[in-house]
Amino acid sequence: MALNEALSARNRNSADEFYTQLTDIEDELRHYRAQFKNKVVLCNCDDPFESNFFKYFAMNFGHLGLKKLISTSYAGSPITGKQLPLFDVEGLRAVRPVRDVYKVEITEVPDLNADGAIDLLDVEHLLRHDSNAVTPLGGDGDFRSPECVALLDEADIVVTNPPWSLIRSFIPMLLEHDKQFLVLGDQNFVTYREIFREIQANKLWFGYNNGGTKWFRVPDDYEIKTESRKKIVNGVKYFSMGRAYWFTNIDHSRRHEPLTLYKRYSPEEYQTYTNYPAIEVSKVSEIPMDYDGEMGVPITFLDKYSPEQFEIIGQSIELAEPMSRYAAKEDYACAAGRVVGGTGKFFVPLGSGKHRGVYQRVVIKHIGDKS
Repeated sequence: MALNEALSARNRNSADEFYTQLTDIEDELRHYRAQFKNKVVLCNCDDPFESNFFKYFAMNFGHLGLKKLISTSYAGSPITGKQLPLFDVEGLRAVRPVRDVYKVEITEVPDLNADGAIDLLDVEHLLRHDSNAVTPLGGDGDFRSPECVALLDEADIVVTNPPWSLIRSFIPMLLEHDKQFLVLGDQNFVTYREIFREIQANKLWFGYNNGGTKWFRVPDDYEIKTESRKKIVNGVKYFSMGRAYWFTNIDHSRRHEPLTLYKRYSPEEYQTYTNYPAIEVSKVSEIPMDYDGEMGVPITFLDKYSPEQFEIIGQSIELAEPMSRYAAKEDYACAAGRVVGGTGKFFVPLGSGKHRGVYQRVVIKHIGDKS
């Protein structure tokens, strides 16, 4: 598929159009501030000035000690030009017609209105009057296009909320280009083989503030069926999500905090899987402190994972042996008694030849001090 076709398909996927609130960005970025000094930051899936990622770095340019800030827009964005009309931007005025696909490159944000503070008014003044700050892109702004990849090569750190439907290519591309990054995604992305193998290799991990409820700005025509997950503030529609997690390869203090354990192992309480030699641990809080073997735990464990405390062995979709070697297919039962056979799932013996399948599991093992 050509890049512009892929991007158009993404634009039709409304699940990709979630715009992060400034407070959520501020709450996460404060744990990494020292690591941005003298760095080139790229926001390569954002609409400059409309994006809160761009706003955060523009307003904090001097405070963070950035070397340069780069941000790009993409064709078909539903919010481009709503806050800052593109025909008012100096670097785009000569373009006829005005293109909504462009890049912003900032090397300083001076106090242009002389009010003693750096704020969005200074950023807006810069974009309106500096023809070098904003220039049109030749293509459609897809992060995989040659001109956007060239900007990626120039950058040190990428920070953005990427199109979630393309996460399988986005994060591997950042790792391939040896970039540091901090990006938002769905918690369940960890089950993708392309993502999990990087977590297992300690090349990728969760950020600092994960889970809870985050509100995202969405396009006006985005359908929200559950009223409790919708709100409109000053005419802007927001949608709440509970599985929005930060994915990063930038180190932070929480990653090295050991999980406090209090349970002790007993074979009566912890069953061994039928089709893999590990015990089932249904809750992270119930990981036994004194078990030396392999354990299957929920994917929520990865938000509490410390590489000094545990080793990640793999995940159930890759480790589970076919249940056909152990029982008749009719014995693979879920809690409701429905047959749930197939590969890629761990099964717990229930007695009388019956087995219950369990959800996605991460297989781990203690290392170092188990206390």
